[in-house]
Amino acid sequence: GGGGDVRERLTDVMGLGRALAVTGRLDRARSLRAEALAAAAEAGDPALAADVLSAFAVPALWPRNDDEALSRRIVRAAEDALAALPEERPEPGGERRSRLLSTLALELRGTADGRGERAARAAEDAARRADSPGALALALNARFMHTFQRPGLAAERARLGAGLVGLAARHELVTFEVLGHLVCLQARCALADFAAADAHAKSADRLAERYELPLVGVFTQWYGALRTAVAGRRAEAEAAYRAAHARLAGSGMPGMAEGLLPLALLSLRLDAGELDADELRAWPWGPYEPWVRPLVLLAEGRGAAAAAALRELPPSPRDALYEARLCLAARAAVTLGDRGTMRELHAELLPAGGELAGAGSGAVSFGPVADQLAALVPPG
Repeated sequence: GGGGDVRERLTDVMGLGRALAVTGRLDRARSLRAEALAAAAEAGDPALAADVLSAFAVPALWPRNDDEALSRRIVRAAEDALAALPEERPEPGGERRSRLLSTLALELRGTADGRGERAARAAEDAARRADSPGALALALNARFMHTFQRPGLAAERARLGAGLVGLAARHELVTFEVLGHLVCLQARCALADFAAADAHAKSADRLAERYELPLVGVFTQWYGALRTAVAGRRAEAEAAYRAAHARLAGSGMPGMAEGLLPLALLSLRLDAGELDADELRAWPWGPYEPWVRPLVLLAEGRGAAAAAALRELPPSPRDALYEARLCLAARAAVTLGDRGTMRELHAELLPAGGELAGAGSGAVSFGPVADQLAALVPPG
C-alpha cells in the first residue's frame, strides 16, 4: 500500500542522503533531509519518522550546526518521535531509540541546558543494551559533542575519541574510525601533544584517501596551518590559513567556516602584538564578533565602548572555541583593568589551565591558557 511506497521511497532518499554527506556534498544532503523530514511527518508513522531522522546522522566533528533552522526542526521532530515510540522490548527497539537520541543530541550541539548531554548519555546506554556497534559509534559521537560544557575537558574528549577509534576499527565503521582520529587530533592539540595529534592526522588522511572521504582533508589542512602557527612561522601560517579557508568555504560547512579565518588571523596578529583597527573592523567575524568587539574597540582607542562591550558579552556557546572566546574576553578585561570580569574569567578558565586556548578546534590557538590565567591575577 501507500505506506510501504512512502517507506521505500524514503529509504532510497536516506541512502542517498548518507552517501552525499559522506562524500562531501553536505548542502544537497541537508536539503534532502529537510524534504524527507516533511514526507515522514506527513506519513504519520513514528517508526518511519525515527528512521528518517536518524538516517541522516553521519559522523560530525564541528560542534556548531550548519543550519540552525533545520536543526530546530529536527530537534522538535526527534522529541515528538521519541515520545511516540513505544519502549519496545526486546530490542531492536533499543537501537532505533538510541539512534534517535543521538540524532537529538547531535542537533543540540553547542547548547548549555543539559538536554543534549542527557540525550547522548541515554543514547549510549540504549546502544550498549542493544549491543549495536553502529548505534554506539553514533552515540559516542553525540557524547563528544557535549564535552564542551565547561573549559578543560580535552582529556575526556581524547578518551572518547580513542574509544571511538577502537570500536570503529573492530567493526569496520570507517567513517567513525576517521571521526575518532579527528576527535583525538583536536583533543591532543588542546593538550599541546602535537606528536600524538600528528599521528592521528596521518591516520585520518590515510583512511580518507583509501575510502574517498574528501571532507577529512578540510580538517587536517586546518590542523596543518595550526601546526605552522604554533611553530611561530606567522607569514607561512597566514598563507596556510588562507588556503585552508578557501577549501573550507566550498565544503558546505558554514557552521565551521563562518568567522574562522578572521579568528585564525587574529591569533597570529595577537601573537605578533600587531593589531590594526582598520583590518580588524573589516574582517567578517561571524559568530565570534561579540568576543572580538572589545579588542577591536580597544584597538580604535575607544576604551569606554570596549568596557561596555565586555560587560555585555553573551554566554559562550559550548563548543571547541569556548576557551578561545574566554581568552579574548580576558585580554580585553586585563587591558581595561576590569577586576570583576577578570576574577570571573579566571574562575571559568581555571580548569583548562593545562590546555592551549582554542586549540581544541584543531584549527586555531591563542596560546597557553596558563598565560592568560597569570595575566588575570592582578599583582599585589
